[in-house]
Amino acid sequence: MKEFKGAIFDLDGTILDSMWVWEQVDVNFLGKRGIPIPSDYAKAISAMNIKTAAEYTIDRFSLPETVEDVVEEWFGMAMKEYGEDVQLKSGVREYLAYLKAMDVKLAVATSSPEQLFLPCLENNEIFEFFDAIVTTMEVPRGKDFPDVYEEAARRISLQPSECMVFEDILKGIKAARQGGFYVVAVEEEHAAEDREEIRQIADKYIKDFEEMF
Repeated sequence: MKEFKGAIFDLDGTILDSMWVWEQVDVNFLGKRGIPIPSDYAKAISAMNIKTAAEYTIDRFSLPETVEDVVEEWFGMAMKEYGEDVQLKSGVREYLAYLKAMDVKLAVATSSPEQLFLPCLENNEIFEFFDAIVTTMEVPRGKDFPDVYEEAARRISLQPSECMVFEDILKGIKAARQGGFYVVAVEEEHAAEDREEIRQIADKYIKDFEEMF
């Protein structure tokens, strides 16, 4: 693998072992309303930011709540876990330290809101590794498109061809490849049904970050 000047990381499911939080949020939120979770729901919202996911959820299940109501309820369910319980995936801190030692610029490209992930990055002592953080709320489109990765590359003053993108979801992997990035797919159990397609599309597939050394 050639050397890259930049590395752009998704958070949930890629460097943060946090998908269990959102699975529980879905169970609690829809269960409270007597709605069974459709098998395609988690995948449908996986590339959306939290506001767009709330809009989608309200529309799909004909809920009487406002977007603000739904987002506030989701935040309330997830804040404690992100602040106290969410851990890093295996080898993440060591790999980030390695890249920084090699003068590689690091950025985050995520659909999650800062109120959730910033305390998590700080608690896990990796916040200081990143030169830029971009959320999909700051770009025109979600992770179905390369916008967030392109903006992350711009903020670290690099071209897409100079950067690796680390992602776990199929939509994000497709979008980053479309944007001209070298894409490393990180294994995540919640993306198991897309695993074979992910393997075919990504430039590299890893089960954990120890494989990057």
